[in-house]
Amino acid sequence: MRPVTKETWAAYEGRLERTQVPAAKRPSYHKWTRFYLDFCQKYGHAPRSPTTLGPFLAKLASKNQSVEQRNQAAQAINLLIGPNPRPNARVPQQPAGLVVSGATAECAHSRVVRAAAEYKQAPPGVQVVPPVSTVRNSPAARPVSACTSSGPVPGRGTSWEREYRELEGSIKLRNYSRKTFDAYRHWVGKFQGFVRSRPSSELGSDEVKGFLSELAVRHGVAASTQNQAFNALLFFYRHVLGREFGKLEGVVRAKRHRYVPVVLSHAETEAIVGQLKPPYQLVALLLYGCGLRLAECVNLRVHCFNLDAMLLTIHDGKGQKDRTVPLPARALPEVRKQLELVRRLHAQDLASGYGGTFLPRQLEKKYKNAAKELIWQWFFPAPSLTFVRDAREPRRYHLHESHVQGAVKEAAGRAGILKRVSPHTFRHTFASHLLLANYDLQTIQKLLGHGDVKTTMIYLQTVPSVTLKEARSPLDLVVSGRTILSGECKVQSAE
Repeated sequence: MRPVTKETWAAYEGRLERTQVPAAKRPSYHKWTRFYLDFCQKYGHAPRSPTTLGPFLAKLASKNQSVEQRNQAAQAINLLIGPNPRPNARVPQQPAGLVVSGATAECAHSRVVRAAAEYKQAPPGVQVVPPVSTVRNSPAARPVSACTSSGPVPGRGTSWEREYRELEGSIKLRNYSRKTFDAYRHWVGKFQGFVRSRPSSELGSDEVKGFLSELAVRHGVAASTQNQAFNALLFFYRHVLGREFGKLEGVVRAKRHRYVPVVLSHAETEAIVGQLKPPYQLVALLLYGCGLRLAECVNLRVHCFNLDAMLLTIHDGKGQKDRTVPLPARALPEVRKQLELVRRLHAQDLASGYGGTFLPRQLEKKYKNAAKELIWQWFFPAPSLTFVRDAREPRRYHLHESHVQGAVKEAAGRAGILKRVSPHTFRHTFASHLLLANYDLQTIQKLLGHGDVKTTMIYLQTVPSVTLKEARSPLDLVVSGRTILSGECKVQSAE
């Protein structure tokens, strides 16, 4: 973080005194000032320029800072860059619920992202109460784009509220996943900060070239990260701004590195699974036994299991695709126990008068009682109910991904595994072990749900090459005075 001189802090403290900022709030004002100066140094903004405030507030919005926090940050920065206040002047307070940009009211997103952040960080057993719109695939999801812009910026900066709203609408129209929207919104927010909130009508291909090149040169991002930013801006220009930015020439491309997935041996997998406790042990068994992604596993519902046919159906996987995979026989006893646990928990929830589970898209409107039916309950329910403020009723969410990630990491440490282990490692191990068992790539591609066999071919790097002959160097192809070349034996010259 950028160091601040004692003279600067002394002058700033004097301004806090003259504006009668309460002593309890001054540490927060100092925090926002440090964040602001660090932001200016990182992104090349002028600290004393009033046009820098807009991108900084947009950055805070992209980090899910609440409206109240952004209001306080704007007040702190205005004391830093504004004119010297008169003695006994008071800091102008923003009305409750208003954003710094001058918007008329706080949008629902500020509450959504704050509650979602709390829910993501909550440890197991701690009850958090995010509104229904924080839940993935919830039918009552609120618009989440309006608060990502910081509003009008002094000078050339403008509000991008309309652009974010249209970005959300375009993504929903094409039925893209929530994670895709979050990623695209993130990169559009980064791009807005790069162009310093200039009107979108003034933007062309030069701004995109500069932004993508800065990601590679200054920030050193991976090639996949730069490609994601490119796709986000391509979508933004094409479907929001209604124009193409043309062929990008001269863009510095991030260097693509060859990635080899981390794969566990069978003994290492068993050691980690043995260190896990329910329900995380069953999660790991399904991740490894069925090759599931973590999001696919925690989003399983009761009706996804066909125990008679020993099949597991994954609905709305990556790319909104469904597929079926064989259910491992070893996991069958644990699956039956978990189903019985879900049945008992569901009966308790109904007796307590809960509102049901969260259903995907518009199913709750189509089937009024489906949220309380057993078949729609999560197979891995959250340990506590989630009270939905908007509906004023408790509901049950599924086990959070971050809890599984933490449990797997701790289990790998206790098992003494000297590899970078995450829940996704079980999926890599699933594919690699099938290759070792001589399964063909097309079968593995189908089980993993890959759209292209090239994606599956990455696992060829994780298994040893098996040929009719052991691979050897030409320097070693000399046996009893004979050189072995092209399958033939040629007698060396006596010389």
